[in-house]
Amino acid sequence: MATYYGTYGQKVQYLASDPSDPQTGQVWYNSTSAVLKVRSATTSGAWASGGNLPAVRNGMVSAGTQTTALVAGGYGTTAFLTSTFEYDGSTWTAGGNINTSTTERGSCGTQTAALAWGSSGVSTATEEYDGSSWTTVPGTLNTGRAGSYGAGTQTAALAMGGNPSPTAVEEYDGTSWTNGGSLTNGGYFGAGAGTQTAGLFFGGTNAGPSGLFTTTSEYDGTSWTAGGSLATGRWGLAGTGIQTAALAIGGFNGSNAITNVENYNGTAWSSETSLSTARYTMGNANSSPSSAACVYGGSTPSVTNLTEEFTGAGAAVTRTVTVS
Repeated sequence: MATYYGTYGQKVQYLASDPSDPQTGQVWYNSTSAVLKVRSATTSGAWASGGNLPAVRNGMVSAGTQTTALVAGGYGTTAFLTSTFEYDGSTWTAGGNINTSTTERGSCGTQTAALAWGSSGVSTATEEYDGSSWTTVPGTLNTGRAGSYGAGTQTAALAMGGNPSPTAVEEYDGTSWTNGGSLTNGGYFGAGAGTQTAGLFFGGTNAGPSGLFTTTSEYDGTSWTAGGSLATGRWGLAGTGIQTAALAIGGFNGSNAITNVENYNGTAWSSETSLSTARYTMGNANSSPSSAACVYGGSTPSVTNLTEEFTGAGAAVTRTVTVS
């Protein structure tokens, strides 16, 4: 009869606590909890609850990664907000207030170098965050807009679509905005991913909440080409990842907030594990890879403060071995 030792050339370790850096395939017995454990990899993606925002909000500025996320501005239950909070993967702590209290701004970047532009008032204003304070900078959008979506970094940003100019695209170099190649299938309240020279824009609307897009457009830094279509048309969704590995998360399907999540491989969209809570116009860590997404706040349709974190397939996990 085959044994673990005979197959792998090592004995099952007897340990008082789990090893600090277990390797995939490693097996050990935890004598403290009296269970057998194994280090394996996830076979499908999964969403789990994260630390709740200090207060409910939607339509906010957001940036960063799953463990270094940022949220600023947006709308609460009765008023526009200026507060900023930073996430460490567990809890949110206060940062410097954003200068403009509004919603529907485009945003991108990281927790210590974020960028925000436009607004629900069709503003051209641009603000930069340095990890402690927001500064309104001289470089303003050429075309004022609301509901645009962003990708890239604070010094190489891409502003895509928006109302009232759904095909307008602009590029930011850290100082000023210049016009980029116009979207063929433009819209607003869509989502994006990628970089300034390898961008992705998908979903959204250009006819109000009832006109839903399934289209995807890919950018090479100069012009846009059509990509694969989403299975579910939606607006107010979140997006993260790169042009060849992106997520489309939640949104509004014209009737309801949805939990649907889709995964893009550079050619086609496929179904991914759904959110636990249906929502739209939420914040998301849009600098995250598609394997480690994070969304927070939004409308369910009531405004929420819930945070969810995604772990993609192939991530290392420790599991308890059971025999019954």
